[in-house]
Amino acid sequence: MNHKQRSGSSPMIKTYAVLLLFLALKAGGNSSMAWGMKHVPEQMSMNPALYLRAMLNPYVALGIAALIFALLTRMALLSLADLSFVLPVTAIGYVFSVFIGKVFLHETVSHQRWLGTLLIFVGAMLVGTTSRTTTPSQPPAGDPE
Repeated sequence: MNHKQRSGSSPMIKTYAVLLLFLALKAGGNSSMAWGMKHVPEQMSMNPALYLRAMLNPYVALGIAALIFALLTRMALLSLADLSFVLPVTAIGYVFSVFIGKVFLHETVSHQRWLGTLLIFVGAMLVGTTSRTTTPSQPPAGDPE
């Protein structure tokens, strides 16, 4: 197998690896933050001090950190694939969040929410079967191919 054949599948594998990392960080961050916020004694209002106090909850802090890393991971993902691929495929994270909310946070999920979640899943899978890029990659300037 020559170098060109190996590098052809490598960007795809890298894209999906970064996608999985993003999905895990996003679902984990949202879940951690939701768990922490359910255990904060005060309800949030316009008072910024309440938000600062809530951020001291370890689960909320962990959620914030995970979501920051998810944002950085999404930036890396956008450098590997088109926006028209990344946004719909990352929507599958909503499916993970609903599942985590139901199973671990013991939330009640109505039939309408499950149906909406199924539609998101089907749409994300449909987009996931398409090419990750629609524009040919350009070699660096001055680099003969």
